[in-house]
Amino acid sequence: MRSRRNFIKKSLLGGLSAPLLQYETHSTSSDLQSLSQKPSSNTDYWAAVRKHFILKEDQVYFNNGTIGPTPAYVINKMTDHLMHYNTHAAETDYKKGSGPELLTGYFPYQALREKIGEIIHADYKSIALIQNATFGMNYVANGLKLKTGDEIINTNQEHGGGYGAWKSLAKRHGLIYKQATMPLPANDPKEIFNAVFKLVNRKTKVIAIPHIVSVYGTIMPVKEICAEAHKLGIFTVLDGAQCVGQIKVNVQDIGCDAYYSSLHKWLLAPPGNGILYINPNRIADVWTTIASYNWENQEDHGFRLMQNGTGNPALMAGFDAAIDFFNAIGEDRWISRIKALGDYLRAQLQTLDKITIHSSVNPTMCAGLTTYAFANWTGPELQKAMWDQERLQPRSVGTELLRHSVHIYNNESEIDRAIDVMKGLS
Repeated sequence: MRSRRNFIKKSLLGGLSAPLLQYETHSTSSDLQSLSQKPSSNTDYWAAVRKHFILKEDQVYFNNGTIGPTPAYVINKMTDHLMHYNTHAAETDYKKGSGPELLTGYFPYQALREKIGEIIHADYKSIALIQNATFGMNYVANGLKLKTGDEIINTNQEHGGGYGAWKSLAKRHGLIYKQATMPLPANDPKEIFNAVFKLVNRKTKVIAIPHIVSVYGTIMPVKEICAEAHKLGIFTVLDGAQCVGQIKVNVQDIGCDAYYSSLHKWLLAPPGNGILYINPNRIADVWTTIASYNWENQEDHGFRLMQNGTGNPALMAGFDAAIDFFNAIGEDRWISRIKALGDYLRAQLQTLDKITIHSSVNPTMCAGLTTYAFANWTGPELQKAMWDQERLQPRSVGTELLRHSVHIYNNESEIDRAIDVMKGLS
């Protein structure tokens, strides 16, 4: 019997160790440090970055707008955390020093909030760590003091995580819900500004809009909209699900009252990590939605708004590692690479007669996400053709459109292959 148990144990350990060894060979702390060095050439540098991802070499991922692949360095940190605290659980004194490593939901994670605060330019006490952007929208919507007859303005290009809570509140409490109709494609910031404020009146209490439109990748003129709303006493909420890690985000410069983001997209953090920022001047106006021990903490409002109960601390370890990965490459280099690849994709698309670009081509209103239509082909058909012919994976949107995301692990030759597929279909 003992020999049989030993065989089973060895089999299990063998099955577990294989993927861990694979991750370890792809990325270590010393490799991460090398990313901060000056590259011998731009091509060599980004080829080195690509090796930090365990994506299959013969496949190309173009769907970062939905979820980004987690770098191997981040996977290692999460795996190490899971293995360590499951192995040494009995050695961990929950109440005397290492409690936060056993679970989340009850601890402030100040150091981690400070690190993400440096990226979005906010004090850690105005930041809550949440699960994703949808949580952020709901925390703000349910935390504000709104009454029957108050009006809320969304746009007609919201993600479900940008409108669901507002529609629910309107139905439940008799609020008036409005949608500003966005231009398509949007190439003039003034048109967007006018579309929003055409709906504003004395009953308008909230303007909740995307910073980047999820479907089309349009970078909205949020600073101008927030400034005008501030003059009118209107609370502004920005859906930044597509922003942190794709473009630079400075919430103080934008001047918004609330900002939320999912970090599993462009920052490449593991799914289950998001942030909610609320302007220090307005944060006391937002009630706690999920309450636990610190639901009324007035010294650290961000902590007050992250009373989520027990969660997985390995996700926090992964979040922390994702920020380290981002910082090793550097914000300027990371953001510029995404923008350069996006510009390259749009330039190549514009050479094709059968392409209609539905995203903005205004250089100040676009980055790494582009949506387009290909004449006589549906979005799902075009997506399938790219996969069948070249193992390229963008994402179809609805029946007509293809949304094409590019990130730091992509390169120009992969974009060329997508263009060649469409030339062949023509």
